[in-house]
This record gives sequence, structure tokens and C-alpha cells, in this order.
Amino acid sequence: MRTYLYNFSQEIKNIKNRVFQLGLIVIFGLNVAQAQTIVKGRVVENKTNDPIPFVNVTVGGTTQGVQADINGNFVLTVKDFGNGKIQFSSVGYRTETRSYKKDATQTINIKLVSTTQNLAEVTVKGKKDKYRNKDNPAVTLIRKVIEHKDENKKDGLSYYQYEKYEKLQLDLSNVDEAYKNKKIFKNFQFIFDNLDTAQITGKVSLPLYLKETVADVYFRKNPREEKSYIKGEKKVGLEQFLDNDGMGAYLNRMYEDVNIYDNNISLLTQQFISPISTLSPTFYRFVIIDTLQFQDVKCVNLGFSPRNQADFAFVGSMYIALDSSYSVRKVKMGVPKSINLNFVLDMQIEQEFKPTSQKFLMLSKDEIVVEFNLLKSENTRGIIGKRSVSYQNYVLNTPINNSIFKPIQKNVLMDMALERDDTFWQKARHEQLSKVESNIYMMADSIQKVPAFKRFMTIAGLVLFGYHDFGKFEVGPVNTFYSFNPVEGFRLRLGGRTMAKLNPRLYLESYLAYGFKDERWKGYAGFTYNLGKNSIYQFPNHYLRFSYQDEVRIPGQELQFIQEDNFLLSFKRGVNDKMTYNKIARIDYRKESRSGISYELGFKHLTQEAAGALKFERSSEVEGKYIQDKDLTSSELSVNLRFAPNEQFYQGKNYRIPIINKYPIFQVRYSLGIANFLKGDYNYHNLTLRANKRFFVSPIGFTDVTAEAGKVYGTVPYPLLMIHRANQSYSYQLESYNLMNFLEFVSDQYAGIFVDHYFNGFIFNKVPLLKKLKLREIITLKALYGSLSDKNNPAYNDDLYRFATGIDGKPLTYALSNGPYLEASVGIGNILKFFRVDLVKRLTYLDNPQVSEYGIRGRFKFDF
Repeated sequence: MRTYLYNFSQEIKNIKNRVFQLGLIVIFGLNVAQAQTIVKGRVVENKTNDPIPFVNVTVGGTTQGVQADINGNFVLTVKDFGNGKIQFSSVGYRTETRSYKKDATQTINIKLVSTTQNLAEVTVKGKKDKYRNKDNPAVTLIRKVIEHKDENKKDGLSYYQYEKYEKLQLDLSNVDEAYKNKKIFKNFQFIFDNLDTAQITGKVSLPLYLKETVADVYFRKNPREEKSYIKGEKKVGLEQFLDNDGMGAYLNRMYEDVNIYDNNISLLTQQFISPISTLSPTFYRFVIIDTLQFQDVKCVNLGFSPRNQADFAFVGSMYIALDSSYSVRKVKMGVPKSINLNFVLDMQIEQEFKPTSQKFLMLSKDEIVVEFNLLKSENTRGIIGKRSVSYQNYVLNTPINNSIFKPIQKNVLMDMALERDDTFWQKARHEQLSKVESNIYMMADSIQKVPAFKRFMTIAGLVLFGYHDFGKFEVGPVNTFYSFNPVEGFRLRLGGRTMAKLNPRLYLESYLAYGFKDERWKGYAGFTYNLGKNSIYQFPNHYLRFSYQDEVRIPGQELQFIQEDNFLLSFKRGVNDKMTYNKIARIDYRKESRSGISYELGFKHLTQEAAGALKFERSSEVEGKYIQDKDLTSSELSVNLRFAPNEQFYQGKNYRIPIINKYPIFQVRYSLGIANFLKGDYNYHNLTLRANKRFFVSPIGFTDVTAEAGKVYGTVPYPLLMIHRANQSYSYQLESYNLMNFLEFVSDQYAGIFVDHYFNGFIFNKVPLLKKLKLREIITLKALYGSLSDKNNPAYNDDLYRFATGIDGKPLTYALSNGPYLEASVGIGNILKFFRVDLVKRLTYLDNPQVSEYGIRGRFKFDF
């Protein structure tokens, strides 16, 4: 597979895709909600003004309420007005009540007076003294929990298995009468028949997406394996306009399983420090709230909060059994409002553990609710995402047949899983759907038939995804319609492709372009025959493709996910007038599997013609004279192997983007050049190796590492060697050398490494003024080692093309003969939540012509 290079325009696309898929916020607007009763404020001690943690805040005359966090802050969305009063109570303090207004957002700050009550076994530790771990009974307790967690976590069992029912739902929140009466909804008011009130947030919401999954899960400790056999899966959403499979994959990545016993917990593509991590006493403050009986066991209600409120850590409380197990029986936690987390207004996680028939504690309740909001404002519309999981039929420490673990993939989709009927789901659900949830299936189908909605989504698709959908084919992408470069000058292009609606087996794609400076037509035509069950744009692929392209290219810039004539890539620094006209005929066979193993077999016939200021010249017998070739032809067979365990994609209707996870990706590519076959000029072998891995190093962020190496066997001119990926645009490209010039370095063997570490605000969050900006730090190092043997160096072989030269005749292309090429950068990310700016420094080969030692590069970057 070709090297992945992400760029400025692709990041815009990623931002649009993810914002669009998460919210439909663009569709439904960002309007202020009305008729909401919200009470917020802070509870402090009467004399010291120190915050009182975990105060109970309840609506008088009702059972509705919330618990203040460890800093005394609370937000209460009132559903039932009750007697019009709010009550504040906490062990060791006098209860207070205050009146509140209906249908208004208000702030009520409270001071509680301590009592002289003898608390006996109950310890309440406020902030009267400076917090410290030493002699703190809450810290002593959490250390006991940490000591015993290996005995309590399910991964400590030799075997276990259970049935898992999961429900994932997205709702539009803060839906009010004014919003319902908007003109845009005139023709489909029926969607508001399904309004619901979220139990946790208390906000009126409109269901948009629902996914149900039922699976059998198997685990063994040695060798460590966990498999999930999905028996049934059912999704409903706006599948005519959004890809439900892709949305489901992305939501699964955000809502990963939470194991409170892990040191780090992955959520929303970020990693959080667990409150019972081995490092938790260093990063958390703990307080004993009270003692109570839970599940017939005496427990301590232990509160926790991050010492630095901007760190990726949780705030909440958990019930710890006061027996020899020190096990967690219940946990309820969220994240501080001040955390450096984008677009998340609120997040709540609640889990309960109960003993099974074998007495071991296992999850019985598992629920995550996240409220997404572009402005992080209580009074604007957003999206509420809820994942609830139920567990049944636990079997512990009973050996499991080895055949269960033989499939390589972690999640196995069983036959007929996507085609289960209503009878199956009636029996498979651990709890039946509510009336509102059941109606989502009917509502989603009905709304997509409304002409006004279809028109709106068509326009939105053109703006967000770049294609105009005509049903059986689509035209685009619009960002390639106009571009420019020094060889072609002003360039126009028009293209399109057919869709599965026309024929699920045959896909056609084509475009035509014209350069007004070189006065040449370019174009592409591709014919793909689908051998698999899915669309050719869906995972796993299985297809045969024939294609022909006549196009202009920058040598060495083999880009995977972008159109090279993208308008934003037209802007480049320095001289960019050395290109080639490429005529490429290809045959490709591609086969992917859910195991993560894929392979691609191909044949490519390539004719390169020098364009612009580039010339294919070789030495002649007359000194100072050169023989100029019109073109260079190669005929090449190739095989590409790829192993990407547990890989997932965000899949649009006609494209897909990998979702980065913790698993490595390995690739091996071998190409064989054949001389005298279809006029091929050279025999050669080309072998490249590549590996990618994300390393999580919580709490200081994560590191992305890419390592690659390659070697060319044979004697060939430099256009067939490794021309290293340079970047002369003003965007920051992750896996290119951002201060290297095009055609600057060439090798016949090389090794390179890209290291990017993202601190996620770990440093800036500790600087009082900076932490409010929610900025994030990035450091990068790129190193490239290479060499060029004498047989492939035109300085020693007159039969080869001489390297590219400048106007003065001096070489612009070099071998890496004086050590590695090194490049480093420091960046600030999350600027206005979307932008990243890097100061890049080139560390070596500073004497080469037209070189910049420093550069500032920008990039769109969307992250939670």
C-alpha cells in the first residue's frame, strides 16, 4: 500500500467528517434553548469559604438531585419543579434550602455551617488544612485498593465468558418549542413525536441514531486472548446521507470499554488516568465522604478529583468494600469542567459490580453518557451520546475450547448477524426498547423521504464532503475543480464516479483536466469490479481494478489520500517547476480480511516525461554536452502485504479514513521492474518496510512513531530510486520532511523514523494564564538515513540521468553522504480547537542551495 501522507486539505476533510458525524449540529443549528430550569453554583464552608466536596443537592418534594464535585461545584437541570426549593445537605453540616425560579438559568451559591455532631466511623475531610497524602485515611484506603486490584479485576481470572448486550444512542439535546416551530421543519414535524427527556441531563432530546449489539465474549489469561462473537447487530440512522457503519466504528472508538482497574482508561480518543491507577495518589486528591451499606456489604464512599483540574483525570466517588477484598462495588465519575477536552460539555460514567454464582465480582451495570457541544455551553443545542451495556450468563474459570480463539480478529461478525429479524431481537435484548427508542427505526426511514430534508442534506454533503450526489453517480471533489502550478499554470478539472445504486459490482471513476499554460489535457479513467459483498469503499475490500491516468506529478510525491491538484496545495514555497508527465496503466487486485491481514497484487506500466525545468539528461562523448531523453518507461509487478490487527475505519459513503488505535500496523511492499516487457527500460527490485504504532504514556500524552526502510536492487536512473518525500507547501505534513525541497535527496537504500509526541496540555495546563486557552504542546523529530551506491550515482555512471540542476547549472539533488537528514519542530495545538502551528528547524545539510533553516507551518487538527 502506498505511503499515507496527511495534509492540509485532508485535515479539513477530517474535521468536517467528524464534526458532521458526531453532531448533525450543523444541520440543526446552534440556537439558545428556552424553557429550561437550570440551577448551578458552589457550596462552601461558612467560616473559611473553602469548598465542601460531594454535597447532596436535591429538588424539594422530589427524588431528583445531583452531587456537587470535590470543589463544591454543581449543575442541576430541573425536570420536576417540586415545591420550588433546592435543598443542600452533607454529613457534618447543617442542611440549607433556597428557592429557585422556573424556566430560568440561575446561580445559587451556598455557605453551610458545620455541626458538632459526633461522626463516629465517618470521616469528612474538607480543605481546612492543606491537602496532603501523609496521614490521610482516604489515601491509605486507596493504597489498599491498589494493592488488591490484581485480585479483583476480571483479567486476573484464568477464563471467563458472558453474553453482552450493548446499546449506543445519539440524541439532539435542548429541543424546545421555538426550535420545533422553525420553518426548516415545516414538512416533517412528525420527527418531534419522539422527543424524550434524558434521565441524566434532564434535557429534552430528539433521538437520531441507535445501534444495538448482542455478543458472546470469551477470555483466557494464558496465552492472553479475548474474542467477541457478534450474534446480532442492528443500526438505524440517516443511512442515505451518512454511513452508519462508519459512524458506528467511530463511536465504538470513542466509547471504549471502561475498566476501572486499568491504570489508564481510553475514552473519546484520549487516555485518562484511572482513580485506582498505581500513580493515582500522585495525581488525585481523595476524601472519605461517609460509610454505608451497599449490596449487604459495608462500604466507604470515597471521593476523588484530579489535583490539577485541567489534567486528563476523573472526578467522582466510588464505594469501596470494607472487607479483606477492598473491591470497588460502585463508581460514578465524570470529568472536571476545566479539563482540556474539546466539545464535551459533560461526561458521566456509572458502573456497578455484583457477585456472580462463583462469588467473584463482575460488572452488572455499565453506562457512559457524553454531551457533545461545539460551544461547551449549557444553553445551546448539542448531541447526547449514551452507551449502556448489560451482562448476563457469566461463566468463570471454566476452560474454553482453543478453537474459540483461533480467529485473528478480536471481533467476529457471525453469519446472519446483520440480518436478524424482530423475533431474534425480542429474545436477545436484555431489556426491551422504550417506546421512543423503538420509534427511531420508523422516524429515520420517514425523514429521509421528505423532499426538503433531502435537498438540505444534498447541499450539506456538497459543502462537507466535496461531492454532489445525483443518486447513481456523483460529481466532485469540488476542491479540485480549480488549481494552479508553475508547469500547467491555471488548471481546470471536472470529474465524478458511479455509486453502488447504479451497480454494486461495477464502479466507474473518471476526470478530465486542462492546463492553460502547457496547453495539455490530462485525465483518469478507472474501472473496478467488486468481488466482495461490501461496497468497494467499505472494509473489507475485495476487488479487481483497471485504470489509466495521464497526469503531471512532482517526482517522489506519491500521495495516498489526496488529490494532488487540490486548490490548497497550489500554494508552495520556493521553486516548484520540476515535474513529470506520467502515463500510468495499472491492474490491481486487492483483498482485505477482518483478521487485519490484507494483500494487493498489481502491475503498473509507467512512462515518465520530463516537464517544466526538469530534463532527463545523460552525459555524451563530447565534454560538456548531454543527451536528452524524451521519456523513461518502466514495467513493474508488485505485491503489498499489510497487517493491521483490530483496525477500524471511519467510512463515508465513498471513502474511508483509518481510526488510530493502540495496535501497530506493519507493511511490506516488493516491486519487480522488468526490462524489455512492454518497452520497460530497466530490471530492478524495490523492497520497502514500514511500521506505525501509537504509544500511550499517560498522563503526559501519547507518541506516534513511524519507522520505514527501503532498498533498490539494480542499476536505474534516479526517477526510479527513492526520492524522499519533501514538502514545500505551508501546511505541516506528518510524514513528510517539511523543510526539505522537492527532489533534494535520493537514495537506493534508506531508513527513516518519524516521532511525534502530543502532551495534550500537560505542561500548559500548569501555567495559570495559559491553561485557560486549552492549548496543547507537540514535539517532533524526523530522521532520515540513506546512501547511494556508485552504480546508481550519475557522478560515477555516465549512463544514468544527471541530477536535477538549477538555472546556474549547479546540482539540486544529492545523496545523503554526510550523515542523516534531521528535522525537529515544536508545535502548539488546539488553537481555537482546530489549528496547529509548528516552528520547524532543519538541523543538517544547511549548505544546500535554496534551503530554509526555519519555517512556520500550520495544520488543521481536530481532536477531543
